Amino acid sequence: MAFEELVKRGEYVWEVPQDAALRMRVPGRIFLSEVLMKYLERGAIQQVANVATLPGIQKWSLAMPDVHTGYGFPIGGVAAFDVSEGILSPGGVGFDINCGTRLLVTTLFKEEIEPRINELTTALFEAIPSGLGSKGQLRLSEKELDGVFLDGAKWAVNRGYGNPADLKHCESNGCLDGADPTKVSPLAKKRGKPQLGSLGSGNHFLETQCVDRVFDKKAADLFGLKEQQVCIMLHSGSRGAGHQICTDYLKMFQAASRKYSIELPDKQLACVPADSQEARDYFSAMAAAANYAWTNRQVMSYWVRDVLEQQFNTTATLVYDVAHNIAKLEKHTIDGGRKEVYVHRKGATRAFDKDDSYGIEQPVLIPGSMGTASYVLHGTKKAMSTTFGSTCHGAGRILSRKAARRSLTWRGVTEGLQRKHIVIKTDDLSSVPEEAPEAYKPIDEVIDVVSKLGISEAVARLTPMGVIKG
Repeated sequence: MAFEELVKRGEYVWEVPQDAALRMRVPGRIFLSEVLMKYLERGAIQQVANVATLPGIQKWSLAMPDVHTGYGFPIGGVAAFDVSEGILSPGGVGFDINCGTRLLVTTLFKEEIEPRINELTTALFEAIPSGLGSKGQLRLSEKELDGVFLDGAKWAVNRGYGNPADLKHCESNGCLDGADPTKVSPLAKKRGKPQLGSLGSGNHFLETQCVDRVFDKKAADLFGLKEQQVCIMLHSGSRGAGHQICTDYLKMFQAASRKYSIELPDKQLACVPADSQEARDYFSAMAAAANYAWTNRQVMSYWVRDVLEQQFNTTATLVYDVAHNIAKLEKHTIDGGRKEVYVHRKGATRAFDKDDSYGIEQPVLIPGSMGTASYVLHGTKKAMSTTFGSTCHGAGRILSRKAARRSLTWRGVTEGLQRKHIVIKTDDLSSVPEEAPEAYKPIDEVIDVVSKLGISEAVARLTPMGVIKG
């Protein structure tokens, strides 16, 4: 699919026309500004078109402004599939199931933290295991691991790692229904068992941030955010358990796709009918991984709070926790009626117009790249009608990790952070270039697009003070 085939449908809406030769069942839609268009990859356009060929897809194959090529589905991709005629696809969720973001707000302000930011960052770095293969402080039995898979963040809260109010401020209350540990392979359990309460590697991070600017005072007040207030943002997922679950079911689905005579333009889109036993098994295992991820972030929040209590005699309140890589059974208005669909969000964030935790629209958390701002937004009615209640999940890569390592140096990146008075802690300096601002699209432009589209609205901008890189 070529760039010249895109049709402009609005200031920020580019349509991938429904192509009969490609067997597209619906058109594609990519949300970009003219500035962001220069970062759009031909491969991402093709992936949007490929997703549009899958059985039971509803309305559009969508891509958010942070779109870039992924495994099968584009990162930033959103697609909804009919529960009876549609499919489930591990590629539409991703390997890091429920990779997501959590924001905690403290009672502290920037001027109190600045003189001690190095001390605080070091203490957090020592408390939260990070890096490739990192292990948490907990040692779980098989029964306890099954409890994590079944109960999610509630498992941690029931054991003293937080309080019941935390669950209210988690997407899906920190637990996805339908999890079944018996659908998780022994290898996935083996990989997940030692890693609960750890950050991991790649683009995962823990940041100390301050509220740099408030755009919506009413929402900010409800979320407990004030200018110059210090927050802690966590970005992590289901670690080795989720990766293995995706790997296991991809292998199974590649054979099952042929069994069900599903024609695929790309084998990475391996999928099965949503009402098949294979799909039910995958959803149960995926839900288990999602629950592991919510528990993981809940446990890390406990260690963060412990550090804050020891260092500053204060604690932190959970603002919200959102998932980025997940498939969820939801009801949406489609063609004038309510329909139950499996919404795949791969590198995309739920942005609903209603949320019980604050009595207004759902909080949305969009992390920036290392050294750039992150944002708190809220969902909208426009998102419900145009994106199945979804928005972007970050800035979106423009350089692969290998390309970033080739073109940037860890010394140059860390010196750039120092010039911004940002402290960084990591076990692997050589991987620092992978998450440099230069490797990502400009986050402010991405937020501007989703705000002007009306699929989420900015509440506050947060700037980094101390970064722990996974």
